[in-house]
Amino acid sequence: MSATPQEQDHLADTLAYDVFAKACPSRATLEHVTGRWGGLTLGALYEGSLRFNELRRRVDGVSEKMLSQTLHALERDGLVHREAQPTNPPRVDYELTALGHEVAGRLLALIHCVEGAMDDVLTARARYDETRGAL
Repeated sequence: MSATPQEQDHLADTLAYDVFAKACPSRATLEHVTGRWGGLTLGALYEGSLRFNELRRRVDGVSEKMLSQTLHALERDGLVHREAQPTNPPRVDYELTALGHEVAGRLLALIHCVEGAMDDVLTARARYDETRGAL
């Protein structure tokens, strides 16, 4: 027996996600998005599709293995679309899905905020190191 639309709405309301709860599946997605390589990968793909090696050059410092793992996780979460072309040699392009574009836009706002505050951050670090000793 299937649920009525009202029962489905109620069920959706009672199954709200809570990233602070240990078992919530949103926690893993948040980790994929906010981890070093996930955030940079999403940001790099914001302007358009890139091939694997183009993406690897754009995300300076990421290893081939880490980029591959990151792309798999983001693709599984529905944030990245992988398009394989049947050519020789094979061509694979990566681009953001609609959801990935929305998430990346919000993430880029945070990235720009941090970049814009770096003078203050560096001043704070220097002050901290002077008073407490460098770590």
